[in-house]
Formats: sequence, structure tokens, C-alpha cells
Amino acid sequence: MASTVTTEPSKDSPASSRPGYGQLLRTRGAWTFLLPGFAARQPFAMLTISIVLLVQHTTGSYGAAGAAAAVTGVSMAVFAPYSGRLADRYGQRTVLIPGVLVHSLSGLTLTALALSHAPLWALFIAAVPTGASVPQIGPMVRARWGVKLQGSPLMSTAAAFESVTDELTFVVGPLLATALCTAVDPAAGLMTEAALTLIGGLLFAAQKGTQPQVAAKGHARVEHASALRVPGVRVLIVTFLGIGSVFGGMQVSLAAFTESIGEPGLNGVLYGVFAAGNMISGIACGAIAWKVAPQRRLVVGYAALALTASGLWAAQSVLALAGLGLLVGMSIAPALITGYTLVEDLVPAGARTEAFTWLTGAVALGQAGAVTVAGQLEDRFRDGAGFLVPMVGTLLALATLLALRSRLVARPRSRTVARGVGHRVPVTVD
Repeated sequence: MASTVTTEPSKDSPASSRPGYGQLLRTRGAWTFLLPGFAARQPFAMLTISIVLLVQHTTGSYGAAGAAAAVTGVSMAVFAPYSGRLADRYGQRTVLIPGVLVHSLSGLTLTALALSHAPLWALFIAAVPTGASVPQIGPMVRARWGVKLQGSPLMSTAAAFESVTDELTFVVGPLLATALCTAVDPAAGLMTEAALTLIGGLLFAAQKGTQPQVAAKGHARVEHASALRVPGVRVLIVTFLGIGSVFGGMQVSLAAFTESIGEPGLNGVLYGVFAAGNMISGIACGAIAWKVAPQRRLVVGYAALALTASGLWAAQSVLALAGLGLLVGMSIAPALITGYTLVEDLVPAGARTEAFTWLTGAVALGQAGAVTVAGQLEDRFRDGAGFLVPMVGTLLALATLLALRSRLVARPRSRTVARGVGHRVPVTVD
């Protein structure tokens, strides 16, 4: 049976040139979802730090602030994979529009409760729908790249580009949220996050022409097998939990450190340096034509992350934290990019959006646990005790990765070419 996929790309196709960012960004129709996608994912980087700063202001406790942010993160981690599965089955627009409406309303409710000094349990109740409805823009954008670039070597470049985009949001987001919370009002960060989610999410949902098509009902059972059935995905989830522990531990610990020296405004700057390191190394990873197997790259990159994260607790000055934070950030991007790239090899096409949301949810869950533990450590011991969380989290994840790295090798499958990425019927190629 003839395939609808061209096996030998023409001179005008992306695969015919050396993979690079310029070629990637010239992909027809890419900008129609990249720009609104960037706007829609920006609030993701603002949410945790906005909750931490608001609740800490109203309660005076980093432990309470971390716990409220953790409930949001756990809720997102639990519901994100289901959001991805629903998007695979019913379409991104169908899932996204009600999601951004619920998220904006829930975020504003959480803000009002915090400002009215409601009990902590009330904040927890409001935090559940706030986290559950976080729009999964990153995985949705990655799925759209998959449709545009099926069979193209530009897929690894797209994975690097998306990691860079994610990290750019983590440069801008915390800086914006911290500036709003410290210079305008403690509630301004969370209120802005809700507004940006609503506007950006609706703009992204309006781009119907680039969203992956929904599979025919008769093939739903084949196309929508859970990504968790793939052993390698479970290993990647653990490694991404460790990455989340770095994000969460640094957010709380940097906030506590800058407050202890009387310079709370430096919090966003230090976190921005950390995210900038991530972005710089992400750009470099995407520009390199790798010859090393991705499984090996992940192990080496993760070992560097664990090593650099282990030194954070010993830093006692702004310059030391900035330098170490830069190195930690530069170590995260290779692990993130390689993990997302491995999904393309490990996961059947019909479950990739779900797989991406599992990894995103794992980062959120690791972040949620980290902000809780780091907040308690900072309340009880201070002196940078919260920085122990990234060290322990990455070391445990590295041990798991080393023990189970053989599961990251894709099992041989019959040669099929999918007419889409997880959204249409696979067609056998003779």
C-alpha cells in the first residue's frame, strides 16, 4: 500500500537542509501557532512564584506559601496527562477553551481568598482547580511541530527550540511576577497570570488550522493507548521529577535568601540568571548535530545537573549563587531536550501528546514537592537549607536513571508511517 509520506524529501523540504533554527522557523505556518503559543505559556512560569510571594505576604510563612503552591503543582501533575489524552482524542481547541476559563476564574478566587486571610485549607481548595486547569500549551505546541515535521531531522531542532522557548518564559515569568508582587501589589502577579492565561489561551485556541487532526472513532482504541505503558516513559518521568525539584527548590530558597539579606527584588534576577543558563545551553544543544546516542547524552547531562545542584546549599553570597545557578541552568536544558527527543522514538504516535504532558506534569509534581519541603526547611533552619532539596532530588533521579537506562532504548516495531502525529490512522509501507 502506498504511503502518503514522501520518503525522499525535495530540495524545498525542511529535511533537505542541515537542521537549524533558521530552517525550522521557515516551516510554513509555524509562526501562526508559535506567537500565540508563547503568550499562552508565559503564565506557567509565573504561577508558582506568584502564589509563594502572595501567600507568604499574607501569612508570613514560607511553609504555608510552599504548601499552597505545592497543592497547585500536584493538581496540575495529576490532571495534565488526562488533558493531553483528551486533546489527542477530541482536539486541542475543545480542551483548551474551557480550561483557560476555569483557570482564570480559579486563580482570581485564590487571590481573593489569600487577600482576605482565609484559612489555609480554603487556599488549598482553591488551588486544586487552579492547578488542574493549567493549559498544557507546551505539549500542544510540540504536537503541532510533530504534524509539520513528521519524518524530518528538524524534529530534534524543534525539541531544542521548544526547550529554549520554555526557558525564555522562565526568564521573563519570574522577573515579571516578582516585579509585580514587590513593586505593585502582592496580588498583582497572580492576577496578571490569570489574565495572560485567558488572553493567550484563547488566541492559541483560535489557530485551528495547525492543530493535529482527531483520529477516526473506529481507531480510537489503537491510537490512544496510554503512554505509561512504555517503560522508557516511566524512567523519563522520574528524571523529570528531579528536574522539577530543582525548579521548586530554587524558587523558594532564592526568595528566602534574598529576603534574609534585605534585597527581595534580587529574587527574580537570580532566578532569571538560572533560567538564562538553561536557555543558552538549550540554544547550543539545538545547533549541534549530535552523533552521541540520546540515551548517553541524557545520562551525562543529568550527572552534570546533579553535580552542580549539589553545590547550591554551600553558596553564601549573591555572586556565588548567581554563578552556581547559571551552571545548574546550563545543565538542565540538555536533559530536558534529550528527554523530549526520546519520546519521539519511544512512544507510538497516538500517545505522544499525552507523553509530553506526563513529563510536564512530572516537572510540576517535582516542583510541588520541592517548594513544600524547601519551605519547611527555610522556616525551621534557614541558612540555605532549602537548597538541599535540588541536591537530593537530582541525586535520587540520577540513581534511577543509571539503573534503568536500558529501558530508554526503543523496541523494534513494524515499519509504519503515520499520516500525522498520533491523530490519524497509521499506514503500512511496503
